[in-house]
Amino acid sequence: MSLHLYDTATRAVRPFVPLEDGKVSIYHCGLTVQASPHVGHIRKEVVFDVLRRWLEHQGLEVTVVANVTDIDDKILSKSAENGEQWWALAYRFERELHEAYASLGCIPPTYEPRATGHIPEMVELMTQLVDSDHAYVADDGSGDVYFDVRNWARYGELSGMKIDEMEAAADADPRGKRDPRDFALWKGHKPGEPESASWATPWGRGRPGWHLECSAMAGKYLGDTFDIHGGGIDLRFPHHENELAQSAAAGKGFARYWMHNAWVTMAGEKMSKSLGNTALVSEVTKLHAPRAVRYFLLAPHYRSTIEFSPSDADTLGSLAEAEKAIQRIDSFVERAREHTGDFWQAWAPLSFPQWNDFAAAMDDDLGTPGAIAALFDTIRSGNQALAGGDEESIRTHVLAVHAMLDVLGLNPNAPEWARASSSEDLTPVVDGLVAHLLEQRTAARAAKDWAAADAIRDTLATLGLTIEDTPSGPRWNLEKN
Repeated sequence: MSLHLYDTATRAVRPFVPLEDGKVSIYHCGLTVQASPHVGHIRKEVVFDVLRRWLEHQGLEVTVVANVTDIDDKILSKSAENGEQWWALAYRFERELHEAYASLGCIPPTYEPRATGHIPEMVELMTQLVDSDHAYVADDGSGDVYFDVRNWARYGELSGMKIDEMEAAADADPRGKRDPRDFALWKGHKPGEPESASWATPWGRGRPGWHLECSAMAGKYLGDTFDIHGGGIDLRFPHHENELAQSAAAGKGFARYWMHNAWVTMAGEKMSKSLGNTALVSEVTKLHAPRAVRYFLLAPHYRSTIEFSPSDADTLGSLAEAEKAIQRIDSFVERAREHTGDFWQAWAPLSFPQWNDFAAAMDDDLGTPGAIAALFDTIRSGNQALAGGDEESIRTHVLAVHAMLDVLGLNPNAPEWARASSSEDLTPVVDGLVAHLLEQRTAARAAKDWAAADAIRDTLATLGLTIEDTPSGPRWNLEKN
C-alpha cells in the first residue's frame, strides 16, 4: 500500500500501514446536535467519505464509527429556551445531520453511536482513571470528576503545547479543580437541570463530559488501538488532546494516526452557528446542486482553509465555479454514454496515464487538487477521443473517469445521488415532454419549416433549456443561473 497521510501527532507525512492486514478502522468525531449543520461542519464528513472511498477502492475493508453527542450544556440550555425536551431537540438536529450528509452523497458510517447510550462504558473508564490517580472526584460535593493533567506527563503531546503554556477555557467551571486546566470527565447534576439528563455513578448523579464520550465509544467499537482518528482542526485542542490523555492514561494505545481538516471560513473567520442561514447545508443545497457543493468542499486539499463566499459568484473556487466544473463532468459523461451506453458501470479502471496521476495524488496525503487535475485532463483528452470517434480510446477514457468520480463521490449515476422521494418523481415526465418537442423540431427541420423549428427552440430556451444538435440527434441541458 502506497498511501501516505499527514499525522497531526508527529507533524509529518508518513506511510499508512493498517493495524490489521486488509482492514482499516476509523473514528471521527461527529456533531454536538444542538443546531442545524452548516457547510463548515459537513466538510469533515466529505473529507472522511473520500478517504473511505479511496481505501475501499484499494480493496480494504473499512469500518467507520462517527459518534453523535446528544447531551451537552448547550443542548440543555437551548431546549430550556425552546420549552422543548432536551432529547427531542437533540434528535431533531440529529435527523438534520443525517439529511445533510446524505444530501452531499456521503456514505453513512458503519455505526453512529450516541453518547447517551454508552454511560456504562464511560463510568468504567472513569473508574480506571480514578483508581490510578489520573483522575479525582472534586472535594466540593458537586459530584464532578476531573482528569489531573499534572499527573499525566504526556499531556500536550498531540497539540505540541506544554501545560504551563495552556489557558483554561474561558467558559470552564473552576469549582473543585486542582488545576484550572484539569478537564471534566463527569459533571454532577445541578439544581434546575432535568432529572432525565443525569445518570447514576459511584460519585453521584450527573452526565458525561464531552471528551470522555468519544474515548469510551471509540474503545467499545474499535478496540483499545485503532488506525485513524479525525475531525476538524478546531478539535485538536482541547478535545482530541484530552481524549488521547484519558485513553492513554487508562492503558490504551488509542489512535495510530490523527487527521484533521481545516476550517471553512466566512470573511476570514471560522464558520459558526451564529452566522445565520446562509451557510446551512439545507439552504446552500437549495441554491446550488448538491454535487457542486460536495465538489466545492473536496476540491481544495483537506488541510487547506476554504473561504465560503456565497455572494461572490466570481471568486475562483466559489460555488459558481464548482457548478461549472460539475457541468463539464456531466457533459462528458452524457456524450460518452451515446457511444458506450451503460457498459462502463460494470468495469474497473484500466491502466491509464491520467489514472496513475490520479492515484499518485490520492496516495499523497489525499491530494484532491492533483486528483481533480487528473480528472479534467482525462475529460479533456476524452473529449478529443469522442471528436475523433476512436471507440477504444473512448472506452478507456470513460473507465478512468468513472473510477475517479466514484472515488470522489461525484459519479452522477451512483445510487447516493438518486433522488428518491415519497412524492411523484417528475423527471421522466419532463424528459418525455422535452423529447416530444424535440421530435417536433426535428420533423420541422426535415420539412425545412425553419420558423416552426426555431419557435420550438426559443420556447425551450425561455424555460432555461439549451439544445445541442449532435450526430445522434438533439440533446438538451438545463442551464442554471
